[in-house]
Amino acid sequence: MRNRAEEIAENLNSIKSRIAIAAAKAGRSEDEITLIAVTKTFPVSDVKFLYDLGVRDFGENRDQEGSVKSLELPSDSTWHFQGQIQSNKLKSIANWAGVIHSIDDLSHAKKLDSYCDGKDIFIQVSLDKPDRQDNLENSPGRGGVNPDQLLDFLAQIYELQNLNIRGLMAVAPLDELADLAFGRLKKLSESIVKSHPGAWQISAGMSNDFETAIAHGATHIRVGSQILGVR
Repeated sequence: MRNRAEEIAENLNSIKSRIAIAAAKAGRSEDEITLIAVTKTFPVSDVKFLYDLGVRDFGENRDQEGSVKSLELPSDSTWHFQGQIQSNKLKSIANWAGVIHSIDDLSHAKKLDSYCDGKDIFIQVSLDKPDRQDNLENSPGRGGVNPDQLLDFLAQIYELQNLNIRGLMAVAPLDELADLAFGRLKKLSESIVKSHPGAWQISAGMSNDFETAIAHGATHIRVGSQILGVR
């Protein structure tokens, strides 16, 4: 029977192999893609196994977990916050997360700007179908900037001195094929790069759809359950 370290190693090797295959199919190099191991709800011991296996990028959705786990890993680890932001947690998040993937509110961005000096961020954009965008504000828990407002939102973020926009982040809707949703994301990325060439990266794809995201240009994929299992 495999022990926990062996289980994680086997799962990680499988994901790396799938990344390489997906990248090759897309005419890309696997070195272009950053694998973020999502460690939410799992113990620090699992995170340390991943570190020993060469993983350096870790993702958390909650400040309560990330602020603790990040202290237990060597300083060459990069922590990514990708959850829904609570305003009162931003100062803490800014202390431990090297990259924040879920900026979709100008007030959060302004507050973050006041807490840090050169923080890397992704702008979360909604991939809901166009006929559902008008209902976003009535749907609690759904995040992302409306694509029609994206350029204006970016322009306001660029006025802030302490935030470095790396690109766009998105989650594929559950009621649509990921291929269609990520296709729209790629077009959005191409459109903003025309005016903001530094914001060319794409954070997209999770355990069930990361290969599709890679096919559409994802530079960062966020994989949890297929590495660590399901809680």
